[in-house]
Amino acid sequence: MSEFSLIYRHFKNLTTKHKSTVIGIGDDGAVNQIAPNHELVSCVDVLVAGRHFLYDTMPHAIGYKAVAVNLSDLASMGACPFGILLGLSLPKNLANDGFISKFAQGIADICREFGVDLIGGDTTQSPVLTISITALGTIPKGLAIKRSGAKAGDVICVSGAIGSASFALNQRLQGKNCTLQTALDYPKPQVALGQKLIGFANSMMDISDGLGQDLGHILTASSSLQKPLGARIDLDKIPINPLLNHLPNSDKWQHIVNGGDDYELLLTMTDENFKQFDTIFPNTLYPIGKIIDGSELRFFYQNKHTKINIQGWEHF
Repeated sequence: MSEFSLIYRHFKNLTTKHKSTVIGIGDDGAVNQIAPNHELVSCVDVLVAGRHFLYDTMPHAIGYKAVAVNLSDLASMGACPFGILLGLSLPKNLANDGFISKFAQGIADICREFGVDLIGGDTTQSPVLTISITALGTIPKGLAIKRSGAKAGDVICVSGAIGSASFALNQRLQGKNCTLQTALDYPKPQVALGQKLIGFANSMMDISDGLGQDLGHILTASSSLQKPLGARIDLDKIPINPLLNHLPNSDKWQHIVNGGDDYELLLTMTDENFKQFDTIFPNTLYPIGKIIDGSELRFFYQNKHTKINIQGWEHF
């Protein structure tokens, strides 16, 4: 199968003409119009078979998740997505209609779900299936939510259940059936919620590498030498799927704190903003702790200090 027949057969129809798309797939570059007084937000993630997903993951799920993790990055800044670029490196045994049609359908389904165009990309051959997605979005000028805005006294919140994807992966590696497989293969980027949090959240990111590690990124970005920041997390306030309650606490906390792959939003906001947001959008956010002065990240269970070693996902 040639590169161009692959593109036209499986990906050309994914340019569905988002209102911002002037030129999509088929030219040397894509052209999109940006609304006045808006800024472009861009992000890229690379997924490698055997590293970021299991070799036996369904092609549809691979395509869906490759886009989802990028839309989650845009959501964490409050951006509204409009387009993606796809870099696809295929081993010879996967360069066939059977794999590519299902993979492309996964991309098509999530693009349709979030009103996003595939506006361009590139394909080549490689020993290992490697997918690179660049996601593009816009946000009103000056309103992007960064990691670096947390302040002492802020409420720490998450947008949904934590630890489900890690638990599902653990079950799969043990050869067990798991009803939480969807959490691992089909994460739901919190795009609409991210936009609602503009003007409310002081800092935000998505949980990809683990709650502990990602909260550490917020603390590092928001701290200064003169004013280091830490956090207190109440483990019993973190929302989880009921299946995790059957685990010993030590195993449960590993999935929650170090597991990652959740793609829920992790954010901080003032008490006043939390109360106001919760009045407008009740039961949308889950408060799990507070930003504190000092440089320590401390975990508590039933108000008792609990030692947890933060590990999280390491890329190397």
